[in-house]
Amino acid sequence: MTEAPIRIMTWNIHGAIGPDRRFDLQRVIDLVRRHEPDIVALQEVDSRRCDSSPFERLAEALGDHSAAARTVIAPGGEYGHMLISRWPMAEARLHDLSIWRYEPRMAIETVIDTPLGPLHLVAAHLGLSLWERYRQASILGALARSSGQPMTTMLGDFNDWIWNGPVRRGLMRALPSYSSHVTFPSWAPALKLDRIYCGGEARLLRSWTDKAARKASDHLPIIGEIGRVT
Repeated sequence: MTEAPIRIMTWNIHGAIGPDRRFDLQRVIDLVRRHEPDIVALQEVDSRRCDSSPFERLAEALGDHSAAARTVIAPGGEYGHMLISRWPMAEARLHDLSIWRYEPRMAIETVIDTPLGPLHLVAAHLGLSLWERYRQASILGALARSSGQPMTTMLGDFNDWIWNGPVRRGLMRALPSYSSHVTFPSWAPALKLDRIYCGGEARLLRSWTDKAARKASDHLPIIGEIGRVT
């Protein structure tokens, strides 16, 4: 393995609302830029509290290619999550993960043309209910197993705080390389809600968090470097 690793990042930005209860998208952008990720997944992007579109502003500020899952579209704005890449990505597919009357959920699936080769990537924000996550983990596991690509990565806020919970058990076999950091709440992290999973020839070489994010969100981000092992 001689190629430079891919740097990826996942962060639930809590609508760009910090503990001071101010909407401040610029401090989110500044923190992401500090880590210089090649690929970043952002959850809880919310335009219902501002006049402009955070989806558009984040895409313009952080990469050349993007895809968004707008799970709530209302007269007052939109809410969802997004994926941003410095490299070209195939047309994104949105997979509906919504369960019955719970909050609408989607996964973003694409293939990104990286220097290490095609990377099959899925970004997700899963539900709070244990029953929801059982169903959603089953769908994600099927996506991981059927990608047809040599490298697969899944990242996002999986809300899977139980040790050996349904998401971890559902993805471990196909994606055995993963992060394990406490990320929530950001001011006193205790729960491992946010993760990066890798499988096939993709390996998570190292990962870390950034405590400075507590000024901008109720989650800490996870930043990781991915290599290809053949």
